[in-house]
Amino acid sequence: MEKEPKEQSNFQRWFLDNKIVSVMLVVLLFLIIVFMLNKVAFLFKPIAQFFSAVGAPIVIAGVFYFLLNPMVDWAERRFNLSRIVIIAIQFIVLALLIVWGLAVFIPWISGQIMELINQWPMYWHKIVRIVDQVTTDRKFDNVNKWFNNTNDEISNWLKDYSAEYAKKGLHGVTSVLGTVTSVVIAIITFPFVLFYLLKDGHQMPKYIANFLPVKTRQSFLTTLKEISRQISNYIRGQISVAFAVMVMFAIGYTIIGLPYGWLIAIIAGILNIIPFLGSFLSMVPPIVVGIFISPMMLVSVLIVFMIEQTLEGRIISPKLLGSSLKIHPVTVLLVLLSAGNIFGILGVIFGVPGYAIMKVLISRFYSWWRSTSNLFEEQSDSL
Repeated sequence: MEKEPKEQSNFQRWFLDNKIVSVMLVVLLFLIIVFMLNKVAFLFKPIAQFFSAVGAPIVIAGVFYFLLNPMVDWAERRFNLSRIVIIAIQFIVLALLIVWGLAVFIPWISGQIMELINQWPMYWHKIVRIVDQVTTDRKFDNVNKWFNNTNDEISNWLKDYSAEYAKKGLHGVTSVLGTVTSVVIAIITFPFVLFYLLKDGHQMPKYIANFLPVKTRQSFLTTLKEISRQISNYIRGQISVAFAVMVMFAIGYTIIGLPYGWLIAIIAGILNIIPFLGSFLSMVPPIVVGIFISPMMLVSVLIVFMIEQTLEGRIISPKLLGSSLKIHPVTVLLVLLSAGNIFGILGVIFGVPGYAIMKVLISRFYSWWRSTSNLFEEQSDSL
């Protein structure tokens, strides 16, 4: 004889088995944890200092790992070679590229940058004169006043910043030396980190999973695999799109005869790594140079930009980047604005992949909660 289901009490029905109350309890526990972590933040200072020292080479090595590891896996399967041999070949190719860059590319790009910096004040003053001429009409009094005030504020800020930096004296020099030292250490150490990541990185998830309970290992490995795929797709996609943008701008600027065209194209490719904002920022130098040369050159620059944006939006980005992250463009903008406001330039660069990782973790947690909780069970109508 089957036992009749035990009747639930009001407390259990309205409190324990209530979705809204359960969600509120989870949020409350999360906020309590965040509050307590904030109170004991001093305990994490040594950890933060450790990661500030080793974070840069690890991040650089991680980026190169996601770029090179697919090639290592493919060559290992295709040619049945040792991973160490494949990694050694990759390092030799990278070393040759670095030697070529130091011997040819960097001196050329340095000369272009110095020439553009020397000519930039002349470009800017001409733009100011053009704006003054356009805004002399009384209809543009407010615009002219705003432009003059903005120009004065920028000049005053530069003077104040220069004076403040000069007052710091030795501290400023020490800060610069510390930054240069950190960069040099990162450049020297990241190849060693990259080598061991490429050699043993594919075994790391299984090694970590051995310390977890047996029931959670498969879920842990699946989650790590999904996170790795998200990061890998984002890094390879963004760098591929940035390279394509650089090539398109270089060809377009060469055709129209824009001075410093290759340099501006390289800057555009680097800035394009930042989603949405990079395309806008990359147009400032060519527009300034185009205005200085002639109105026809400015029109040509705008035509090149429109063609590049069309090709990038309709062909390049869908093919190379695609919808692998499955993030809505509005969400990307919100992530960039919020992460940039909180973490600065690092937030702008790492905000989108960080959001993708959090999305995977939250989705996995929600799926686990939905499968284990009784809150989502459909109650059959009682006869």
